[in-house]
Amino acid sequence: MSATALVVLVVIGIIVFLSLFTYFVPIGLWITAYFSGVRVKILRDLVGMRLRKVPPHLIIRPMISATKAGIQVDINKMEAHYLAGGNVDRVVNALISADKANINLSFERSTAIDLAGRDVFEAVKLSVNPKVIETPLVSAIAKDGIQLRATARVTVRTNIDRLVGGAGEETIIARVGEGIVTTIGSASAHKDVLENPDQISKRVLEKGLDSGTAYEILSIDIADVDVGENIGAKLQTDQAEADKRIAQAKAEERRAMAVAKEQEMKASVVEMQARVVEAEAEVPKAMAQAFREGNLGIMDYYNMKNIQADTKMRDSISDPEDKSKK
Repeated sequence: MSATALVVLVVIGIIVFLSLFTYFVPIGLWITAYFSGVRVKILRDLVGMRLRKVPPHLIIRPMISATKAGIQVDINKMEAHYLAGGNVDRVVNALISADKANINLSFERSTAIDLAGRDVFEAVKLSVNPKVIETPLVSAIAKDGIQLRATARVTVRTNIDRLVGGAGEETIIARVGEGIVTTIGSASAHKDVLENPDQISKRVLEKGLDSGTAYEILSIDIADVDVGENIGAKLQTDQAEADKRIAQAKAEERRAMAVAKEQEMKASVVEMQARVVEAEAEVPKAMAQAFREGNLGIMDYYNMKNIQADTKMRDSISDPEDKSKK
């Protein structure tokens, strides 16, 4: 092997060694930590993190920030929190903010909040700077039937002790909306609510709506109250219209029954007339039978004819209109 090839191999070996060394031993990060007052061991901490597939800068840099802020944190706990899927940088920022704001927040609680899926740093900021939640338009009806539409602004701050397992903003909005509906619904007249809209906020605050939530309600302010429709009158109108339709349906049913009864009676009359005609058709047969048997004489027959003629004449005299028609 020539000297040139040997030199090339040595150079390549040195480059590979330096690359692996700087990867497993981040000298720059160690120097920064050392001069920041953070004591970390190269083999146990930095190299160990690489072997455990933990990026050292995600642990060391937050640790430097905490140390500079006067907060002592355990590097093993920070690494364990990262391996559990937490955000170490966000937890440390929350601890620093809480310490400056004199909020009692331990490392264990902050990591629990972070692992629960909540932004612990944002929660600490909300504890210092309360947040205003505006409810959607809530409609309710007073006892006089007038609809009112109201919106409210709810000022809340984070309750650190209830962040884990506490309900969120949606619950606050739902409870405030329920309180507004209850308060307006219990008012005797809508004018009472319009005159004193602060009654809504007072009664809603008395209900303790922040119980079991991750927030503490500081105030509830009614932003706007508008008059809607006269729901009571509308319901009465709809009821009257429904009663009218029911009455019309019943009247139509009675009319249909009367028409059906009339048709039945007409059919009965026609049937009776048919029976009369049928009975009259039997008279000549009976007379012929009487002649054959000798029960009816010729004079009796002529007398009957005379009686029938007299009857027709009297009928024509008594009913001249019928005669003119004929």
